[in-house]
Amino acid sequence: MKQAAVFVTLLSLMLSSMDGVAQKNNIQKYVDQLKKDTLFSNSVVGIMVTDENGKTVASWNPDMPLLTASTMKTISTGLAMKVLGPDYRFRTKVGYTGEIRDGILYGDLYIVGGGDPTLGSRDTVAYPVDSVFGEWAKAISLAGITKISGNIIGDDRYFENEIVPGSWAISNLGPTFGSGPSGLSFMENQQEFRFTHSGGAGSPAVIAGVYPVIPGLTIRNEVVTAPGQRGSGTDYRVTELSRTVKFTGTIPQGRDTVTFTGSAKFPAVACAEEFRKFLKQRGVESNPLAYDAESYNVVPQDQINIIGETTSPELFRIVNVTNRISNNFYAETLYKTLGKELTGVGSYDSSRVAVTRLMSSMGLPLRGFSQIDGSGLSRQNYVSARFFCNYFAKLKEKNDNFELFFESLPQPGGPGTLQNVLSKANPADKKRLHAKSGSLSSVRCYAGYAERKNGGMYYFAILTNNYQARTAQMQPAIEGFLHELIK
Repeated sequence: MKQAAVFVTLLSLMLSSMDGVAQKNNIQKYVDQLKKDTLFSNSVVGIMVTDENGKTVASWNPDMPLLTASTMKTISTGLAMKVLGPDYRFRTKVGYTGEIRDGILYGDLYIVGGGDPTLGSRDTVAYPVDSVFGEWAKAISLAGITKISGNIIGDDRYFENEIVPGSWAISNLGPTFGSGPSGLSFMENQQEFRFTHSGGAGSPAVIAGVYPVIPGLTIRNEVVTAPGQRGSGTDYRVTELSRTVKFTGTIPQGRDTVTFTGSAKFPAVACAEEFRKFLKQRGVESNPLAYDAESYNVVPQDQINIIGETTSPELFRIVNVTNRISNNFYAETLYKTLGKELTGVGSYDSSRVAVTRLMSSMGLPLRGFSQIDGSGLSRQNYVSARFFCNYFAKLKEKNDNFELFFESLPQPGGPGTLQNVLSKANPADKKRLHAKSGSLSSVRCYAGYAERKNGGMYYFAILTNNYQARTAQMQPAIEGFLHELIK
C-alpha cells in the first residue's frame, strides 16, 4: 500500500510538471505569434512571464526598459502598503497663533495639512467634507473661539512646493488626470466651473459658478456657444506659476448649463477659503480672504497651537480606489508620502531616493527601472518586463499586507479599469487575473498576477510602446495573451 501511495504521488507530481510545461509552451507559442504580427513587430514590445519558482515561462525583450503608463501604480501602491501598512492614515490638524481673549482669537487660524488625498474628495472612500469641516469647527468652539481677528491659512508645508513633477507635459496640467499632490489637498485638487449661455450660436458663455473658490484667481474666459445639443470643445490651461486659468472653445447651445472639471494648482488656499465660508455660515467671522503658505508670512509650524485633528480613511481603502479606477492623484500622493516618511522630505527627488533604497533592500537589481512619478503619467518612467515580474515576486514574499494589495488590483469583468477586458472568457477564469492596465498615446500595458488552474502563480508584464495602429487594433491580440495566462 505504501509503495502504491508513493507511485500515485510521483505520478501526480509528473502530471503536474507536464501540465506546467504545456502551459508554458502555449504562452511562449502565443508570444512567438505576436512577433510575426506586423502590428507588434513594428512596435516596441517587452513581455515576461515567470512562475513562483522564478523560472521563465515566456519572454520577448524582457530586459528592455519601456514606458509603463499606469502599470507604474502597482509599484507606488504596493510599496505604500508594504512600508506604511494598511491601517496608515493621513492627518490634518487645526491650530492657531496669537491668543484667545473673551472668545476672540487675536491671531490666525491654521489648517495644517498632512498630505491627505481624500480631503474634500467626492469619492465614496472619502469622509463628507461637511463632516470634516464640522470636526474642525467643533475643535475651534471647544477652544473658546467665537471670532477670528486674523486670517485662515491653508498650510501645505508637509510636502515641498512642487505640485507636479517637472517631466509632465504642459498639455497634461489642465485635465483632471494631471492633478498633483499637495501638503494640503482639497477635492482631489480639482476645480469645477459651471458655464451658462443666454444667446444663440456665437454668443459668449458665462461662468455662473466655481467650486472650490480660489481667492485671487483670474479666469480668462473665451468660450462661446455653438449650435447643437451635445458635446463641448472646451480647452483649459493652468499652471502652478500664476493664479490664472484660461478657457477657450465652445459649449452646446442645446444645454442650459455645462460643468467642466479641471486641475487646480492652489488647493491649500481653496481648502482654507471653503472652510472660512463654512465658519462664516455658522457665525464665526474672520478676515474676508484666505491664504496659503506661499502667499502669507507663516510662522514655523512648531509655533502653531494645535487644537484638533482629523484623519483620512485607512490606506488600504485608498490603495483600492487608486488601483481600481487608476486614480493618478492618489498614486502621486502615495509616492510622495513614501519620500516624506522615509527621508523626512516630501519631494519628488526624495521619493525617487526612497523608492530606490526600498528596491535595493528587497533584493531587486535596479537594472531596467526608472521611476519619475507615482502614477505613470510621465514619459520618463521606464521599467522592463523582467523588473515588473521580479518586483511582483518580491512583493509577495513574507509580506503580511500582500493580500490586501493583491485584492486591490482590478479583475476582468469586475469593477474598475478591466471591466470590459476578456469579455468572452469564462467567468471563473477571469477571476484568476489580478492586473493593472496602463494607457498613454501609443502605449498599452498590463502587469500583475495570474493564478494558475493547477495552483501557483504567474507574474507577468506586457508592455507595448510606439505602435502605429489604433489601440483598438492592438487590444484583441493583447487580450489574447492575457487569456493564455488563465485558460
